[in-house]
Amino acid sequence: MLPRDLDPALVVPFARRADELGFDELWVVEDLGFRGGFAQAAAVLAATARVRVGIGVLPAGARNTAFAAMEVATLAQLFPGRLDVGVGHGMPDWMRSAGQWPASPLRLLEDQLDALRRLLRGEEVETGGDGPVRLRGVRLDPACVPRQVPPLLAGVRGPRSLAVAGRVADGTVLAEPVTPEYARAALERIAATGPHRVVAYNAAAVHEDEAEALAAVRPGLQWIGDPDWAPHLAPLPFADELAALRRGAADREDFARRLPEQWVRRLAVTGTPQQARDRLEELFAAGVTSAVLIPAGDPARALEQLAAVL
Repeated sequence: MLPRDLDPALVVPFARRADELGFDELWVVEDLGFRGGFAQAAAVLAATARVRVGIGVLPAGARNTAFAAMEVATLAQLFPGRLDVGVGHGMPDWMRSAGQWPASPLRLLEDQLDALRRLLRGEEVETGGDGPVRLRGVRLDPACVPRQVPPLLAGVRGPRSLAVAGRVADGTVLAEPVTPEYARAALERIAATGPHRVVAYNAAAVHEDEAEALAAVRPGLQWIGDPDWAPHLAPLPFADELAALRRGAADREDFARRLPEQWVRRLAVTGTPQQARDRLEELFAAGVTSAVLIPAGDPARALEQLAAVL
């Protein structure tokens, strides 16, 4: 993952180095107050030659479907076969603060993914006037229709949203932490009838000294005790204990410091290179198809260390 707060002078060097090191994919994030997903993806795609670039994820409520299709089509034409696009609800608090939380998030996501795919295929899209996506005879000019529609994934976590992903998306982006237990539970909810990618984010730190890796990755787990992360933790045998630990912690930092080491190993991709590889194999066995590593600490140094898992 390209860190969302990476120094702007380091964005292109980070992307190029990830490409050189042999990572298969590089994901950019669009979080409120940070950097835009399309702009980051364009810069990274232009600066690299091989690596696939994923946008994870665009908030549906903040993106007009017709204009989002124009942006996606542009990237898909300029960089064919190297783009993945995630669309999600966005964090509710962020979306409300920006005045963009929809009346019906589930319907908006489903309708937007459907309309977006049809537009990218070159179809003329006409929607009903009562839905959240309102298009009247909109289509892309034939000169701007990509030869290959990039995969459209849903960045979601709730059970009904996962079901939407299974119906209309080419895959699902799961925010961190993704354990094998959570991946399996999510796939049951997704219940896709055809091929379906599962992109799994995880905080990650790798070092020949396991203790150093565990210490480095802890800050990346600060947020997981918050209520929005409950679906990720529910399948775990220590979910209740973890919730109690968060309630008793003074703040997020205190919570992360007090996490038992055995839990840290379960909630991140961490440890020695071999331990990290073993964890990735467990994730792949559970149905994950892309494991996205969120670097801990100094990004450039972390990138080199994470490459040891390759």
